[in-house]
Amino acid sequence: MTATTLASAEGTTSPIAAQRRAVPAAIPTGRLLKVELRKMFNTRSGMWLMFSIGILAVLATAAVMVFAPDTDLTYDNFGAAIGFPMVIILPIIATLSVTSEWSQRSGLTTFTLVPHRGRVIAAKLVVAVAVGVAAMVLALAIGALGNLLGASIAGIDPVWNLSFSQMLTITLATVLSMLIGFMLGVLIRNSPGAIVGYFVYNFVLTPLTMLLATSQSWFRDLQPWVDFNFTQGFLFEGDLTGTQWTQLGVTGLFWVVIPLAIGLFLVRRSEVK
Repeated sequence: MTATTLASAEGTTSPIAAQRRAVPAAIPTGRLLKVELRKMFNTRSGMWLMFSIGILAVLATAAVMVFAPDTDLTYDNFGAAIGFPMVIILPIIATLSVTSEWSQRSGLTTFTLVPHRGRVIAAKLVVAVAVGVAAMVLALAIGALGNLLGASIAGIDPVWNLSFSQMLTITLATVLSMLIGFMLGVLIRNSPGAIVGYFVYNFVLTPLTMLLATSQSWFRDLQPWVDFNFTQGFLFEGDLTGTQWTQLGVTGLFWVVIPLAIGLFLVRRSEVK
Protein backbone atom coordinates (compact mmCIF):
# COMPACT_ATOMS: atom_id res chain seq x y z
CA MET A 1 0.00 0.00 0.00
CA THR A 2 1.45 3.38 -0.97
CA ALA A 3 1.96 6.33 1.31
CA THR A 4 -0.79 8.24 -0.51
CA THR A 5 -3.27 5.43 0.10
CA LEU A 6 -2.32 5.19 3.77
CA ALA A 7 -2.69 8.92 4.20
CA SER A 8 -6.13 8.77 2.58
CA ALA A 9 -7.15 5.84 4.80
CA GLU A 10 -6.17 7.78 7.91
CA GLY A 11 -8.47 10.64 6.91
CA THR A 12 -5.81 13.13 5.87
CA THR A 13 -5.92 15.17 2.68
CA SER A 14 -4.19 13.52 -0.26
CA PRO A 15 -2.20 15.49 -2.82
CA ILE A 16 -4.92 14.87 -5.42
CA ALA A 17 -7.60 16.26 -3.10
CA ALA A 18 -5.43 19.26 -2.32
CA GLN A 19 -5.26 20.05 -6.03
CA ARG A 20 -9.07 20.02 -6.20
CA ARG A 21 -9.62 22.71 -3.59
CA ALA A 22 -12.25 25.27 -4.56
CA VAL A 23 -10.90 28.47 -6.02
CA PRO A 24 -11.89 31.45 -3.82
CA ALA A 25 -14.48 33.76 -5.37
CA ALA A 26 -13.30 37.04 -6.84
CA ILE A 27 -13.69 40.15 -4.69
CA PRO A 28 -17.04 41.76 -5.59
CA THR A 29 -17.02 45.10 -7.36
CA GLY A 30 -19.11 46.64 -4.60
CA ARG A 31 -16.46 45.80 -2.04
CA LEU A 32 -13.77 47.24 -4.27
CA LEU A 33 -15.69 50.51 -4.51
CA LYS A 34 -16.10 50.67 -0.72
CA VAL A 35 -12.40 50.03 -0.18
CA GLU A 36 -11.33 52.67 -2.70
CA LEU A 37 -13.73 55.18 -1.18
CA ARG A 38 -12.34 54.46 2.28
CA LYS A 39 -8.79 54.95 0.98
CA MET A 40 -9.69 58.53 0.10
CA PHE A 41 -10.49 59.30 3.75
CA ASN A 42 -8.21 57.11 5.85
CA THR A 43 -5.09 59.27 5.51
CA ARG A 44 -4.60 62.70 7.03
CA SER A 45 -3.94 64.31 3.67
CA GLY A 46 -7.00 62.70 2.09
CA MET A 47 -9.21 63.56 5.05
CA TRP A 48 -8.20 67.23 5.06
CA LEU A 49 -8.57 67.49 1.30
CA MET A 50 -12.13 66.23 1.67
CA PHE A 51 -12.84 68.59 4.56
CA SER A 52 -11.32 71.49 2.65
CA ILE A 53 -14.03 71.18 0.00
CA GLY A 54 -16.74 72.10 2.49
CA ILE A 55 -14.55 74.62 4.33
CA LEU A 56 -13.57 76.51 1.17
CA ALA A 57 -17.16 76.46 -0.10
CA VAL A 58 -18.31 78.15 3.11
CA LEU A 59 -15.43 80.67 3.01
CA ALA A 60 -16.10 81.52 -0.65
CA THR A 61 -19.78 82.03 0.10
CA ALA A 62 -18.98 84.28 3.07
CA ALA A 63 -16.50 86.28 0.94
CA VAL A 64 -19.16 87.00 -1.69
CA MET A 65 -21.64 88.06 0.99
CA VAL A 66 -19.13 90.41 2.65
CA PHE A 67 -17.24 91.94 -0.28
CA ALA A 68 -19.60 91.78 -3.29
CA PRO A 69 -22.00 94.67 -3.95
CA ASP A 70 -25.72 94.00 -3.71
CA THR A 71 -26.06 93.79 -7.49
CA ASP A 72 -23.59 90.88 -7.58
CA LEU A 73 -25.41 88.78 -4.97
CA THR A 74 -26.63 86.25 -7.52
CA TYR A 75 -26.63 82.48 -7.56
CA ASP A 76 -24.31 82.52 -10.56
CA ASN A 77 -21.65 84.50 -8.68
CA PHE A 78 -21.96 82.34 -5.58
CA GLY A 79 -21.53 79.24 -7.76
CA ALA A 80 -18.51 80.73 -9.55
CA ALA A 81 -16.83 81.66 -6.25
CA ILE A 82 -17.34 78.17 -4.86
CA GLY A 83 -16.38 76.44 -8.12
CA PHE A 84 -12.91 78.00 -8.36
CA PRO A 85 -11.33 76.12 -5.41
CA MET A 86 -13.20 72.97 -6.49
CA VAL A 87 -11.42 72.96 -9.84
CA ILE A 88 -8.09 72.93 -7.97
CA ILE A 89 -8.82 70.49 -5.14
CA LEU A 90 -10.90 67.79 -6.83
CA PRO A 91 -8.31 66.90 -9.53
CA ILE A 92 -5.68 66.56 -6.78
CA ILE A 93 -7.97 64.13 -4.95
CA ALA A 94 -8.39 62.12 -8.15
CA THR A 95 -4.63 62.11 -8.70
CA LEU A 96 -3.82 60.93 -5.18
CA SER A 97 -6.41 58.18 -5.38
CA VAL A 98 -4.19 56.54 -8.04
CA THR A 99 -0.67 57.55 -7.07
CA SER A 100 -1.12 56.54 -3.41
CA GLU A 101 -0.69 52.90 -4.44
CA TRP A 102 2.86 53.72 -5.55
CA SER A 103 3.84 56.57 -3.22
CA GLN A 104 2.66 54.70 -0.09
CA ARG A 105 3.87 51.33 -1.47
CA SER A 106 0.47 49.68 -0.99
CA GLY A 107 0.23 48.60 -4.63
CA LEU A 108 1.84 45.22 -4.02
CA THR A 109 -0.84 44.33 -1.46
CA THR A 110 -3.67 45.74 -3.55
CA PHE A 111 -2.70 43.99 -6.76
CA THR A 112 -1.96 40.74 -4.96
CA LEU A 113 -5.49 40.66 -3.53
CA VAL A 114 -6.96 41.81 -6.88
CA PRO A 115 -4.62 40.63 -9.66
CA HIS A 116 -6.76 42.24 -12.37
CA ARG A 117 -5.35 45.74 -12.13
CA GLY A 118 -7.94 47.08 -14.55
CA ARG A 119 -10.68 46.38 -11.99
CA VAL A 120 -8.83 48.36 -9.34
CA ILE A 121 -8.24 51.34 -11.63
CA ALA A 122 -11.88 51.22 -12.79
CA ALA A 123 -13.06 51.23 -9.16
CA LYS A 124 -10.82 54.22 -8.43
CA LEU A 125 -12.27 56.04 -11.45
CA VAL A 126 -15.88 55.39 -10.45
CA VAL A 127 -15.23 56.55 -6.88
CA ALA A 128 -13.38 59.68 -8.04
CA VAL A 129 -16.25 60.67 -10.35
CA ALA A 130 -18.80 59.98 -7.60
CA VAL A 131 -16.86 62.15 -5.15
CA GLY A 132 -16.66 64.93 -7.74
CA VAL A 133 -20.40 64.87 -8.39
CA ALA A 134 -21.19 64.76 -4.66
CA ALA A 135 -18.82 67.67 -4.02
CA MET A 136 -20.50 69.77 -6.69
CA VAL A 137 -23.95 69.00 -5.30
CA LEU A 138 -22.71 70.12 -1.89
CA ALA A 139 -21.16 73.25 -3.39
CA LEU A 140 -24.34 74.20 -5.26
CA ALA A 141 -26.39 73.64 -2.10
CA ILE A 142 -24.07 75.87 -0.07
CA GLY A 143 -24.23 78.48 -2.86
CA ALA A 144 -28.05 78.39 -2.76
CA LEU A 145 -28.04 78.93 1.00
CA GLY A 146 -25.55 81.76 0.59
CA ASN A 147 -27.72 83.35 -2.09
CA LEU A 148 -30.76 83.25 0.18
CA LEU A 149 -28.86 84.52 3.21
CA GLY A 150 -27.02 87.23 1.28
CA ALA A 151 -30.23 88.52 -0.30
CA SER A 152 -31.95 88.49 3.08
CA ILE A 153 -29.16 90.49 4.73
CA ALA A 154 -29.04 92.98 1.85
CA GLY A 155 -32.82 93.30 1.81
CA ILE A 156 -33.19 92.32 -1.85
CA ASP A 157 -34.89 89.51 -3.72
CA PRO A 158 -32.64 86.50 -4.41
CA VAL A 159 -31.56 86.16 -8.04
CA TRP A 160 -31.61 82.60 -9.38
CA ASN A 161 -29.79 83.09 -12.68
CA LEU A 162 -28.26 79.61 -12.88
CA SER A 163 -30.46 77.12 -14.71
CA PHE A 164 -30.56 73.38 -14.07
CA SER A 165 -28.90 72.69 -17.43
CA GLN A 166 -26.05 75.04 -16.49
CA MET A 167 -25.63 73.19 -13.19
CA LEU A 168 -25.27 69.96 -15.14
CA THR A 169 -22.69 71.38 -17.56
CA ILE A 170 -20.71 72.95 -14.70
CA THR A 171 -20.70 69.60 -12.90
CA LEU A 172 -19.55 67.93 -16.11
CA ALA A 173 -16.73 70.47 -16.46
CA THR A 174 -15.61 69.72 -12.91
CA VAL A 175 -15.69 65.96 -13.55
CA LEU A 176 -13.60 66.45 -16.70
CA SER A 177 -11.05 68.37 -14.65
CA MET A 178 -10.95 65.43 -12.26
CA LEU A 179 -10.37 63.10 -15.20
CA ILE A 180 -7.33 65.17 -16.19
CA GLY A 181 -5.93 64.68 -12.69
CA PHE A 182 -6.84 60.99 -12.75
CA MET A 183 -5.21 60.54 -16.15
CA LEU A 184 -1.98 62.17 -14.95
CA GLY A 185 -2.00 59.92 -11.88
CA VAL A 186 -2.32 56.79 -14.02
CA LEU A 187 0.25 57.99 -16.53
CA ILE A 188 2.92 59.27 -14.10
CA ARG A 189 2.15 57.17 -10.97
CA ASN A 190 4.02 59.59 -8.72
CA SER A 191 2.16 62.04 -6.46
CA PRO A 192 4.47 65.10 -6.70
CA GLY A 193 5.06 64.59 -10.41
CA ALA A 194 1.37 64.18 -11.24
CA ILE A 195 0.34 67.20 -9.16
CA VAL A 196 3.03 69.36 -10.74
CA GLY A 197 1.90 68.09 -14.14
CA TYR A 198 -1.67 69.18 -13.42
CA PHE A 199 -0.62 72.67 -12.32
CA VAL A 200 1.56 73.03 -15.42
CA TYR A 201 -1.36 71.95 -17.59
CA ASN A 202 -3.87 74.23 -15.87
CA PHE A 203 -1.85 77.32 -14.96
CA VAL A 204 1.08 77.36 -17.38
CA LEU A 205 -0.12 75.78 -20.60
CA THR A 206 -3.48 77.58 -20.54
CA PRO A 207 -2.04 81.14 -20.44
CA LEU A 208 0.43 80.18 -23.17
CA THR A 209 -2.31 78.93 -25.49
CA MET A 210 -4.38 82.05 -24.77
CA LEU A 211 -1.41 84.26 -25.60
CA LEU A 212 -0.78 82.31 -28.78
CA ALA A 213 -4.43 82.63 -29.79
CA THR A 214 -4.43 86.40 -29.31
CA SER A 215 -1.20 86.91 -31.24
CA GLN A 216 -1.55 84.30 -34.01
CA SER A 217 -4.66 84.21 -36.14
CA TRP A 218 -3.95 80.70 -37.46
CA PHE A 219 -4.00 79.28 -33.92
CA ARG A 220 -7.12 81.25 -32.97
CA ASP A 221 -9.18 79.15 -35.38
CA LEU A 222 -7.35 75.96 -34.43
CA GLN A 223 -7.58 76.40 -30.64
CA PRO A 224 -11.10 74.96 -30.14
CA TRP A 225 -9.93 71.73 -31.81
CA VAL A 226 -6.66 71.26 -29.88
CA ASP A 227 -7.06 73.01 -26.50
CA PHE A 228 -9.10 70.91 -24.08
CA ASN A 229 -8.98 73.53 -21.33
CA PHE A 230 -10.42 76.07 -23.74
CA THR A 231 -13.30 73.84 -24.79
CA GLN A 232 -14.07 73.06 -21.14
CA GLY A 233 -14.86 76.75 -20.77
CA PHE A 234 -17.90 76.24 -22.99
CA LEU A 235 -19.42 74.08 -20.24
CA PHE A 236 -19.34 76.92 -17.71
CA GLU A 237 -21.30 79.10 -20.13
CA GLY A 238 -23.98 76.47 -20.81
CA ASP A 239 -26.14 75.89 -23.93
CA LEU A 240 -23.39 74.41 -26.10
CA THR A 241 -23.86 74.19 -29.83
CA GLY A 242 -23.34 70.99 -31.80
CA THR A 243 -19.96 72.26 -33.00
CA GLN A 244 -18.84 73.02 -29.46
CA TRP A 245 -19.82 69.53 -28.27
CA THR A 246 -17.82 68.10 -31.18
CA GLN A 247 -14.79 70.22 -30.30
CA LEU A 248 -15.07 69.10 -26.67
CA GLY A 249 -15.17 65.48 -27.77
CA VAL A 250 -12.18 65.81 -30.12
CA THR A 251 -9.97 67.60 -27.59
CA GLY A 252 -11.09 65.21 -24.83
CA LEU A 253 -10.08 62.27 -26.99
CA PHE A 254 -6.52 63.53 -27.40
CA TRP A 255 -6.04 65.02 -23.92
CA VAL A 256 -7.87 62.47 -21.75
CA VAL A 257 -8.85 59.23 -23.49
CA ILE A 258 -5.63 58.43 -25.39
CA PRO A 259 -3.22 59.35 -22.53
CA LEU A 260 -5.41 57.41 -20.07
CA ALA A 261 -5.34 54.37 -22.36
CA ILE A 262 -1.54 54.59 -22.53
CA GLY A 263 -1.35 54.90 -18.76
CA LEU A 264 -3.61 51.86 -18.27
CA PHE A 265 -1.42 49.86 -20.68
CA LEU A 266 1.67 50.78 -18.63
CA VAL A 267 -0.02 50.07 -15.28
CA ARG A 268 -1.14 46.61 -16.33
CA ARG A 269 2.36 45.68 -17.47
CA SER A 270 4.65 47.50 -15.08
CA GLU A 271 6.34 45.82 -12.12
CA VAL A 272 4.84 46.66 -8.74
CA LYS A 273 7.33 46.95 -5.90
